[in-house]
Amino acid sequence: MNYQAYNLKNLDKIPQYSLLKENVIHQLNVVGRVFPFKVNTYILNELIDWNNIPNDPIFRMTFSQKEMLNEDDYNTISLAIRKNSSEELLQQIVKKIRNNLDLFSTGHHEPSLPLYDNHRLYGLQHKYNETLLYTPSQEQSCQAYCTFYVQWPLYAGDNAWKIAANDALQLVNYLKIHPEVTSVLFTGGDLLFMKSGILEQYINPLLKADLPNLFNIRIDTKMLGYWPYRFTTDSDSSELLALLERISTSEKHLVIMANFSHPVELSTNVVKEAIKALRNTGATIQIQSPILRNINDSPEIWKRMWNEQVKLGCIPYEMFIPQNTDMQNYFSIPLVNAWEIFRDAFKNVSGLCRTVRGPCMSCDFGKIQILGISETPNGKVISLRLVQGKNPEWVMKLFLAEYDEKAIWINELIPAFGQKQFSFEGIEHEEVELEDSYNYALSL
Repeated sequence: MNYQAYNLKNLDKIPQYSLLKENVIHQLNVVGRVFPFKVNTYILNELIDWNNIPNDPIFRMTFSQKEMLNEDDYNTISLAIRKNSSEELLQQIVKKIRNNLDLFSTGHHEPSLPLYDNHRLYGLQHKYNETLLYTPSQEQSCQAYCTFYVQWPLYAGDNAWKIAANDALQLVNYLKIHPEVTSVLFTGGDLLFMKSGILEQYINPLLKADLPNLFNIRIDTKMLGYWPYRFTTDSDSSELLALLERISTSEKHLVIMANFSHPVELSTNVVKEAIKALRNTGATIQIQSPILRNINDSPEIWKRMWNEQVKLGCIPYEMFIPQNTDMQNYFSIPLVNAWEIFRDAFKNVSGLCRTVRGPCMSCDFGKIQILGISETPNGKVISLRLVQGKNPEWVMKLFLAEYDEKAIWINELIPAFGQKQFSFEGIEHEEVELEDSYNYALSL
């Protein structure tokens, strides 16, 4: 299959365009102006059930949904389109709406940009001692866009969000003075969307450098779910697999952090072939999945996903809760319900599937896991813990919140038993311009 992308500009060229009702096309043109839309031939031809539109889960995951915008914003754009307003006016309306959107969830604001020679290193994030996130500049794209993806401004021409790096040697130098870092996680758009020759420019310096502290190279990708042909029949598939194998044979552990959201994405022959090809490079495939209302909010779906992942030789890693930004109204699930879905699926799978953790939400303090609901003499409480923390001393310590069946994010939870704040709140990390950036990292 040849890769072909479709967006609003060539929407009418989609082979299944005639199957879309007029109201669905209009809705896509309205919402797709605010949240970028992009789909490809594999999703259209092999994943979406066109007899189940608009309720098909893969369709909802890739085609913009009306409920992603509030009613007033939707109606403003809709009216402008129906009145055949000029493109200039439409762009002004969209820009105003985007400027008023909450792009960050509460408790998840600016990235943790480290210092090197008294300068902020854009494209690097060092939030947790052992893990460094790296975003290459050429990585700011994907094979298709998820409707729930909170970093949509990356694809909307907003340069303020493009905190990418283009100097792999800077990454190497930073790792040399930070021996506490054992893992580099390539993230951002999708690293594997790059051509192999460009990808080598970021990987080779890591392999050639003397970095005894670097154990793991992790790649965050949706490629298996949205374009598995990347590992089978693309023009440079063999070069890509050879590069990945070189990582595995270099005494570095290669981990593919694959993103799947529904069992359908694991069902095609080509994705099974792609997973086999990746595993043959020596890579470990760990799978993380968002829990999303209207897409996968049932225990049976999660049970099927985890069982199929293990069957294919992958490791279920995490169920995560997408950040509670403005666009999440359509997808958000209360934390209590997310935990109930997790538990009901977890209790019906074998121990091989129980490597998965969740539900987890990532905020400024760290990664918070909902552990369950507990009964106390004073009523129900929600039990939580940090599985990662800005301060390592917070990790694995239990904390309790008042029971709230409507809360969808940490900022909506109230500490239990009359406490004014959770144990990790109110603690600020003083940021000082240090000549020795090693000491700075240790202070985080």
